[in-house]
Amino acid sequence: MAKRISIPAGGLQLSAITAGSPDRPAIVLLHGWPLSSAIWEPVIEPLARDHFVLAFDLPGVGQSRGSPGPTLKTEIAGTIISAAEGAGARDMIIAGVDVGGMIAFAAARDHGDRIAGAVIMNTVIPGLDPWEKILANPQIWHFAFHQIPTLPETLVHGHERQYFDFFLDFLAGDKSLIDENLREAFVAAYSRAEALKAGFDWYRTMPKDAEHNSAAKAVETPILYLRGDADGREIDPYVQGLRKAGAKRVEGKVIAGSGEILSVEAPDALVEALLEFAHREALSDA
Repeated sequence: MAKRISIPAGGLQLSAITAGSPDRPAIVLLHGWPLSSAIWEPVIEPLARDHFVLAFDLPGVGQSRGSPGPTLKTEIAGTIISAAEGAGARDMIIAGVDVGGMIAFAAARDHGDRIAGAVIMNTVIPGLDPWEKILANPQIWHFAFHQIPTLPETLVHGHERQYFDFFLDFLAGDKSLIDENLREAFVAAYSRAEALKAGFDWYRTMPKDAEHNSAAKAVETPILYLRGDADGREIDPYVQGLRKAGAKRVEGKVIAGSGEILSVEAPDALVEALLEFAHREALSDA
């Protein structure tokens, strides 16, 4: 049975939905913009049959508290890993979507000795191909807008539902699958001024994330890159970007019939992909 816990980490209190026994290998799930830990509810119980699952609200968002929290993705990764370790997680795989995927990459790149693997879902990694191409796409206008100091908070406050619905409808392959309860959960997660700022700060630090990631570094941590096919983008540029950046053990997998929000749009396929990756890496380390 899933339950919510609060875990101290670096002066913060991080909230996570947990299920499964801590004596099993862990799967840590990280959301992105404009999501919360609620995005993982369809997959937590199936994953928990064989794993200890922790689905975090990122620092400052949802029921996670403490300000100011870390904003560089490598710092967030370290904080999340420490919190998971504090909750008893071991042999953990860090899996994230959108900004959560950027954090998962940072975990693999900079904290690889503390994790067993990383899963990156439907995102581009700052500084890695095809980063510059994505930034030049006018459909990705919000990356620049969210980096402007204070203006996004001023314009979005009080209109979170309308603003978030735009992104959810754009990102989903079938927007009807993102139901009313889920949409309201996301609005609630960013209802505090501190939470809304935390979300925009993820974008404000992306130039520094890109500079950090662009430094060549061998990454031995196994990485799985997952992508839904609804947006029509090829997966190969993202996988090749990881390899070019130094990832030694990386593979890609397309989830058919889904947009960005795999855990809701294709939960069975996502669970299968995560468990297959986790099982394979456990065998390779045996």
